Amino acid sequence: MNKSSVFWSVGIVVVVSLTIAGCSSKFAESMRKITYPPGFKYTEPAELRSDMARLSQQMLLLDKALIKGYEPTQDGAKDQRQQVLQALQNMGRTAAKLITGEAGGNHPFMQDHMQDFVAAIDQARAAAALQEPNYYFAGKVSGGCTNCHKVNR
Repeated sequence: MNKSSVFWSVGIVVVVSLTIAGCSSKFAESMRKITYPPGFKYTEPAELRSDMARLSQQMLLLDKALIKGYEPTQDGAKDQRQQVLQALQNMGRTAAKLITGEAGGNHPFMQDHMQDFVAAIDQARAAAALQEPNYYFAGKVSGGCTNCHKVNR
C-alpha cells in the first residue's frame, strides 16, 4: 500500500468519524458550550414553535372574543370582557417568557420587538379592565403579530 492510498483512507475515516460525531446530539450539545458565549441561550426550534403556537391560540381566542356579537346585557358584556382579559393575560405570560430568554431570547427579531409587544398587551389589558372597557388596544395587539411576521419574513 503506498502513502497516497493510506493518506486517503485515513482522511476518509476521519471525515466519516467527524460527520457521525457531528450528528450526535450529545456532541452538538457539548460543542454549543464551547462555541457560544456564556450569555447565549440556545433555544430548540420546537420549543420556540410551541410558545408561538400558544400565542397564536390565544390570538384566535382574542379575535373571537372581539368579533363575536354579545348580548347587549350586562352579563354579555361581562363575559366578553372576561374572555378578552383572559386571552391578554395568557398572551402576556407567554410573551414575557419569550423575552426572558426561556425560549427565543437570542432570536434577533424577538430581542428587537417583543418588549414592545408585551407593552402593547399590558396597555390593552389595562384598557379592557376599565369600568367602561375599551377594546381598541386589544385590536391593535391582534394586528401586532400579523404586522411583525409580515415584516420579518
